[in-house]
Amino acid sequence: MSSGNEGSVGEVARYFLRLGVIAFGGPAAHIAIMRRELAGQRKWTTDQELVDMLGVANLIPGPNSTEMAMHLGAGRAGWRGLWVGGFCFILPATVLTIALAWAYVRYGSTPAGEGIILGVQPFMLAIIVQAIWGLKGAALKGAETLLLVFVVAFAAAAGVGEIPLIFGAGLVMLLIHAAVRALTASSRKNLNAMPPAGKRARKGPFRRNLAVAPMALAAAGAPGVSVWELFLVFLKIGALLYGSGYVLLSFMQTEFVDQRGWLTQEQLVDAISAGQFTPGPVFSTAGFAGYVISGWEGAILATLGIFLPSFLFVTATHPLVPRLRRSSWAAPFLDGVNAAALALMVVVPVRLGLEVLDGWYTAVLFVVGAAILLRFNPNSAWLVAAGAAAGLAYTAVA
Repeated sequence: MSSGNEGSVGEVARYFLRLGVIAFGGPAAHIAIMRRELAGQRKWTTDQELVDMLGVANLIPGPNSTEMAMHLGAGRAGWRGLWVGGFCFILPATVLTIALAWAYVRYGSTPAGEGIILGVQPFMLAIIVQAIWGLKGAALKGAETLLLVFVVAFAAAAGVGEIPLIFGAGLVMLLIHAAVRALTASSRKNLNAMPPAGKRARKGPFRRNLAVAPMALAAAGAPGVSVWELFLVFLKIGALLYGSGYVLLSFMQTEFVDQRGWLTQEQLVDAISAGQFTPGPVFSTAGFAGYVISGWEGAILATLGIFLPSFLFVTATHPLVPRLRRSSWAAPFLDGVNAAALALMVVVPVRLGLEVLDGWYTAVLFVVGAAILLRFNPNSAWLVAAGAAAGLAYTAVA
């Protein structure tokens, strides 16, 4: 699936390697950067295609931004682009996280990076807000999808899980579509049963509007641990996990601390922190935990295990995206899913803003970042570099 622009595997590799280095701020920020650069600047895809890919990515387990890298890579360079795009997006975070794990095991701590995060997060917040505004046209198909966005956003803010909201929104739109089709069919039947008032009356505008209506709505080493058992545990997590890094924390708490005792509570928190600090997907936490449990071999197999299901799921579902959009029954479900995905993105900057904009300096950085985006629309790498420099400068003098 693509907007008609074919590219090379090397082009996909270069882009996602660079993105993997600068992609701070979590999945919403990663997807926001992809939207700015690939739909807006490079024209690899359109907003509608990107929103449909995001909707399908929300329907399967795994890290959404990594799966979006796979979808966009496939749209640009076929199935090889899918695997290369996903691998290159994951690689920088994996290398950095395992390096942090090595330092953690060797020295008992990880290098501090609070200054970088302090400066980068306000700029990422501005990028997320810009992306949401840009995607609204593709995700909102009418009053019913706008209402769904509000309902899902409030429900998510109240603590309702992502999966019931996503599937529920899709089913609501499907039911609305079915009801409209049923009413339209009933109206047509009644019209056909009426005595004809002349050929012109039967071909009038009322009959044409009834036919159009449904289309308008549809549009280091724990002793005795087998590395292959470690691989299978992470494979299970990757195949079942929906949601955020907090859900990953819950899975790892159960599997590695409570049931197997491979990690201590402190080691688990440090592993999650390393995944949050580094750019790219938070699932890179697997490499940190794998290294702490079983060294280099454990790090590699843990990373392979947690990401492999996503590669397989996206390989299976990517060809279905355009078919879902063309289907008269699946398209309304996809519209509902897309509206829910946009609503979940709306919740992110609200929560992130409450957490990040906790002082005058971060508020100023957010305003400056938003102004730069509106006025100059620069490459995201420059924004990340500027934010990191600003954060380091502030912590140096604070």
